Amino acid sequence: MCSHNLQVQRIRAIGLTVTSCDRSLDFYRQALDFELVCDITVADEGYNNLEAVTGTKVRIVTLRLGNELIKLMEYLNFKGKPIPSDSQSNDLWFQHMAIVVSDMDRAYTHLRSFSIESISVEPQTMPPDNEASAGVRAFKFKDPDGHDLELIWFPPDKGQEKWHQHTNRLFLGIDHSAIAVSNTEQSLHFYRDLLLMQIDSRSLNWQSTQTRLDNLPKAKVQITALRPVEDGVGIELLDYILPGKGRSIPSDWKSYDIGHIQMELVVNNIEPLVDKLRHNQVQFLDSSFGDNQGYLIKDPDGHPILLIAEEDEENFQKSTTESHAT
Repeated sequence: MCSHNLQVQRIRAIGLTVTSCDRSLDFYRQALDFELVCDITVADEGYNNLEAVTGTKVRIVTLRLGNELIKLMEYLNFKGKPIPSDSQSNDLWFQHMAIVVSDMDRAYTHLRSFSIESISVEPQTMPPDNEASAGVRAFKFKDPDGHDLELIWFPPDKGQEKWHQHTNRLFLGIDHSAIAVSNTEQSLHFYRDLLLMQIDSRSLNWQSTQTRLDNLPKAKVQITALRPVEDGVGIELLDYILPGKGRSIPSDWKSYDIGHIQMELVVNNIEPLVDKLRHNQVQFLDSSFGDNQGYLIKDPDGHPILLIAEEDEENFQKSTTESHAT
């Protein structure tokens, strides 16, 4: 079988473990205009095995913004560890979702009417000497659990075409999820060479703009953006040159800990891909979700990735909505 047939097709959803689905649901709907797709509770051995935990009951709220999905996951009978309150953008557990807006000033004003913890001083505009991102405006902040988020606005010559369609919506969708990494080449081996995602752009962001965006002194970060074959949500690798690498993801973090963020990657020909990943010493947490094929793995820095077989995607969705809904 040709290796190019073993690849990520798209990022289906981004899953966030939360303290309270009710609180997070209110925030994402009211502050960021997400729409409710479904709200279910799962108490299933197969799902427990998939997430490498036992005896759990999980409420999963799926939300949509534009064409993109997120999942809020509340473990009802486990109290997970909070995200460290002194987290910074160069800590390797850092991961943000970039939410595209049609008007940064209006979005920022709207967001400030809610009780948010800001990371950025205010919305920042990338300087003209940064060719890859010149003119892009961004603002970083945290959700009620401390998950990192970013508002992003693209000038006409930047970003995907869909972000420039005429609309009266303020919040448009999710462009990418950015993750802190310890070594760009190591991460490219995983995402580009093994999962066959494609490099979309590279940039080096620094100077006072990046410092104010990250609230990180003398911030200098190498950014590598990747997209799956079907485009859609991408992944950005954030490799901090200054002030250097932060703390590693604790090895004892579980799926029910609040710092757990997992990207759901739909892949074709999953079994040969799994064989290839095992051959390359990729860490598997557990496998198989009921009769559907799913594998929870970790990237080189410990970011959780849920692989879902393309042929089982619809069944996977049904099995975590209809048959386990309560």
